[in-house]
Amino acid sequence: MNVDGQPTRTIAALPGQGGVSIIDQTRLPFRYERVVLRGLADAARAITDMQVRGAPLIGATAAYGVALALDEGVDLAWACATLAATRPTAVNLAWALARMQSALLPLPAAERCAAAWAEAAAICDEDVEINQAIGRHGAALLQAVAARKAGPVNVLTHCNAGWLATVDWGTALAPVYAAFDAGVPVHVWVDETRPRNQGASLTAWELQQHGVPHTVIADNAGGHLMQHGRVDLCIVGSDRTAANGDVANKIGTYLKALAAFDNGVPFYVALPGSTIDWSLADGRAIPIEERRPDEVTCITGETTAGEVVTVRVAPAGSAAANPAFDVTPARLVSGLVTERGICPASRAGLAGLYPERV
Repeated sequence: MNVDGQPTRTIAALPGQGGVSIIDQTRLPFRYERVVLRGLADAARAITDMQVRGAPLIGATAAYGVALALDEGVDLAWACATLAATRPTAVNLAWALARMQSALLPLPAAERCAAAWAEAAAICDEDVEINQAIGRHGAALLQAVAARKAGPVNVLTHCNAGWLATVDWGTALAPVYAAFDAGVPVHVWVDETRPRNQGASLTAWELQQHGVPHTVIADNAGGHLMQHGRVDLCIVGSDRTAANGDVANKIGTYLKALAAFDNGVPFYVALPGSTIDWSLADGRAIPIEERRPDEVTCITGETTAGEVVTVRVAPAGSAAANPAFDVTPARLVSGLVTERGICPASRAGLAGLYPERV
């Protein structure tokens, strides 16, 4: 997608330089900066500290982390174990590491470094193609709404599942970009997504860069907008989807799904096949990451003087809980938008699209 009018990917190898360039998403929207990962420690820290985030991009970064580690002479198993420990919920992390091990273990040690870089690059290129396909399938949902109403199609999304969460295009926002580029009038309601504000800081930023009309709203405003007919459909992403269609996504997604169900608003989840955890019968077994309490008690913003500062918004000494994800039951999901098409959020629906996995 575009940054200042230039096509840009979130992650890219630097040939001949022994590094990987990423967008430091902790700096957005106030600063657009790219940083270079030079080794395993850099890659692990980038995932843990959320310089990169979003399930597909976490997986891509982990793949390049393996390549960086092998260049340093780090053992493959140790590298994968180190990266696997960074964040627990997004299944793409484990998926990418398993794919890297499968590609590298059969090879002689002398061939593994070059093969690791090639496999990581392939994962990234495939991610772009997969997300473009999600966009094509999901755009049909927006086009159907546009065909029966006057004015823009109003889409509500939660957190950031745009191109910043992937290598390019995104998952939940890929249908928005595809429809917008095809001339469909689109407007996006952007949940701020506390506590890290990925909606207000990341989704709004990337939509602005691409010229898509949008409005940032408080997290608690979504239900009100649905009650008043101002949301045509919701599209969110997924960090892990169980085999029965239960979906783990950024905390607050479940509440949006409940509001949508109560108001008859279609609620879709966009995801690549790599985000499906076929080993889990339902969402109750999905591990939920608990992050630092200061993400809840403090907030970062830019002053009128242009200084980026972090301030406390809760009384000193108050305890804070910070579950990073919640699980939306399949019964609240209108459909799953994948690279292979749209299916019901059910075991049978997923099996119909991915028969080789069951």
